Amino acid sequence: MQTDSVAIDRPAIGQLFSYPFRIFFLSLALLGVFAVPLWIGVASGELRLPLAMPGLFWHQHEMLFGFLSAAIAGFLLTAVCVWTSTERTHGASLFGLWLVWLGGRLLLAGGAEVPAILVHAVNLAFMPLVMFDAGWRIWRARQRRQLMILVVLGLLWGMQLGFVLSFNPLFISGGLVMAMALSGIIGGRITPAFSSGWLRQQGLDGSAVKVFPRLDMLQLASMVALLALLLAGRHWGSGLAALVAAALMLSRLIGWKGWRVARNPLLWILHLSLLWIPVALVLLAGHQLLDWPGSAWAHAAGLGVIGSLVLGVIARVSLGHTGRALVLPTGMVAAFLAIQAAALVRVVTAFGGIEWALGVRISGGLWVLAFALFLVFYAGILARPRADGREG
Repeated sequence: MQTDSVAIDRPAIGQLFSYPFRIFFLSLALLGVFAVPLWIGVASGELRLPLAMPGLFWHQHEMLFGFLSAAIAGFLLTAVCVWTSTERTHGASLFGLWLVWLGGRLLLAGGAEVPAILVHAVNLAFMPLVMFDAGWRIWRARQRRQLMILVVLGLLWGMQLGFVLSFNPLFISGGLVMAMALSGIIGGRITPAFSSGWLRQQGLDGSAVKVFPRLDMLQLASMVALLALLLAGRHWGSGLAALVAAALMLSRLIGWKGWRVARNPLLWILHLSLLWIPVALVLLAGHQLLDWPGSAWAHAAGLGVIGSLVLGVIARVSLGHTGRALVLPTGMVAAFLAIQAAALVRVVTAFGGIEWALGVRISGGLWVLAFALFLVFYAGILARPRADGREG
């Protein structure tokens, strides 16, 4: 009997396609581990790849639209099934969707001789497919509250479209702003809810965590206004809008009382990741108003917000949706600290506090360490059946 139990619990490739979070969380971690060293090699001139676009553009696209899109697909297509009580995307349909994402990564990394229209068509197809999968469920369930997520995803996809058609870095900036807006929406739902629930489990006052829906909407509106002003080339207007958005996001975070959950790494990583949003916005304001280096705010958003929040969310979701206790595996705290350090080092490097080549290598090494640790502790979890015996 024990032998049968062990056999059933063995990792299996097919298990990865039983739920969207499994294959996409594993894939984004692998991309995080391999893409950054490749970029450092390309940037330093030590490595030549048959890239389908110039090296810097490839790096920007993959870290924003490649890495993040896998996180969005894994989280959203898992969560929307719970929200709408619909059957999950799995099996052949999930495999096909994943192939579109994977095809985009391979074509960009090695498609120098492939017609650009094919490369871009594959890359641009993925997000609309994810939005369609989530959208029809939301529409049938008449959950209008979820439509704002699709609107922001549409704007994010619009930034990807603009970038691949023009290679204008302004669309990367717009994409980062929309990525932070999406982080504020998702983070604003799960972070206070999880924090309040954990405080109550500890016998503490969960009602101390405050959520103000109007403040949430104001902050989102300020991010959309910031996007519009950035695209319009309004430096003073976008700088001031960034400061307003930063103040509103900081007000939200204060209401969520992150310091009260400092003993739980699965919670403090969410609060700390979202704290990078006002930091990145202040740095953006400094760039627009005072000519601070643009790479400072971009990497505060890319590593501090996106990378850190993605790592925190996938670490939690991978436990909860496989029927396991919400107890962080030993050693994953080091991953959380590494991703925070990676963001800090990269921002300091942007301001000249660390020599560029050294700072990029240190920051890149810390990033790789963070996602390598996730693979060490979670690859087996993602490839094994649920611990409670249920499907998914």
